[in-house]
Amino acid sequence: MTEMIQPTENEIAAAKVPHDIFLSNLIMNHILLFTAIAAFGPQYLKFMVLVPVFSGLALAYTFYRSSKVKREDGEFAYIHWQIARRWSKLFAGILTLLLTVSFLGWLAHQYLGMMKEAVYALIGGFGILPTLMTVLALVVVESDSLHHARMGTLPKWARRRFLNEE
Repeated sequence: MTEMIQPTENEIAAAKVPHDIFLSNLIMNHILLFTAIAAFGPQYLKFMVLVPVFSGLALAYTFYRSSKVKREDGEFAYIHWQIARRWSKLFAGILTLLLTVSFLGWLAHQYLGMMKEAVYALIGGFGILPTLMTVLALVVVESDSLHHARMGTLPKWARRRFLNEE
């Protein structure tokens, strides 16, 4: 069983970065920005494209940075980048589901003559609802991960996975 040394202040600061990025994407982008644009009315809906653009940039940076961080440079920060990468993969999968359902709904409306109200219901039920539920769950999970980073600890599942502890 590997015993991890208490991380330094620099390692703790480096370990908080991926969680800050991910939580900013979830809260500021997917909740606040989305709500703000939607609240201004139909003439501003064209700006809704900013939400997936900012999200894609945040996820891409997380994937890129987590693949470049080296374990030898700091095991604590490395593990926290991998934790953020794990939740980012889940979120990217949910966003892919939303895009797929939306595209299929558009196809059904354009080529199969499905009523637009039925398409909205399908996209809402099979795309938007799972996305919203995932965002809320990931805010809680990622907040816990950020708390672990601030305290200089690792979640139990991460200790088992990355440090081979029982």
